[in-house]
Amino acid sequence: MTTLEPPVAAERAPARAVAKRDHRSWTGWGFIGPFVAVFALVFLAPIGYSIYLSLFRDQLIGGNSFVGLDNYTQALKDDQFWDSLTRVSLFLAIQVPIMLGIALLIALALDSGRLYGKDFFRIAIFLPYAVPAVVATLMWGFMYGTKYGLVGDINSAFGVTLPDPLSSDLVLASIGNIVTWEFIGYNMLIFYSALRVIPLSLYEAAEIDGAGQFRVVTAIKLPAIRGALVIATIFSIIGSFQLFNEPAILRPLARNAITTDFTPNFYTYSLSFNGQQHNYSAAVAIIMGLITMVIAYVVQLRGMRKGA
Repeated sequence: MTTLEPPVAAERAPARAVAKRDHRSWTGWGFIGPFVAVFALVFLAPIGYSIYLSLFRDQLIGGNSFVGLDNYTQALKDDQFWDSLTRVSLFLAIQVPIMLGIALLIALALDSGRLYGKDFFRIAIFLPYAVPAVVATLMWGFMYGTKYGLVGDINSAFGVTLPDPLSSDLVLASIGNIVTWEFIGYNMLIFYSALRVIPLSLYEAAEIDGAGQFRVVTAIKLPAIRGALVIATIFSIIGSFQLFNEPAILRPLARNAITTDFTPNFYTYSLSFNGQQHNYSAAVAIIMGLITMVIAYVVQLRGMRKGA
């Protein structure tokens, strides 16, 4: 009996080790399982269904038929789609640098320690982000009004004629003003948080070397928050390509300026819910998703290379 105990014990030890490893692996899946399920349900499943829809088309003869990539070919030849993409690209190229630049300046001012009442200013600047986009757009739409809004009141009170912010020439800039007002505080908080974790030893070394404030900003602060700048830029690019709420809410006030193809998202919405072209709108949405993904990836890759 005693001669059999060591082999039996030796066999049981690996079995217990395997059981513990299996238990640990299932424990990990238990933690991430709910997230994976929700991620697949609310993210992967809609994308897969959109791709499926984009491969079909409702036809007079044959009903909903498989057409392959015809919807994508049609979208790439669609002038309305390219006009909306050009318009939102112009919006991105002008509004995003202005918004991020103002947010960065405010964050640097708050971090400098020379601004009196910085806690008040930090909350006050962030507060517009807490206002829902719908409410903010309605508020600004009222102020833009030339008949019953703030612009109209100024015209009547001072006997002047201010340019109509909702005209065809100015409506894109007016929307940019709304988006900038909404998201300056959000981006400021990202930059300010990154500035607060810079090691104090860097500032002490700069003080010993006799570096001025401008030199500290350019040589220490900006390089240290490069990652935050890249993240904020990517978020802003994605948000610009997803522009929808502001044009949709302002359209009743500016129907001649804001058309159904004003932005790609608005165009997709109009195709699907007004034109009942669900399959074609799905193809346009997939193309926009790919364009956004490629541009965001290029910005991220460029930022990482600079950081290296």
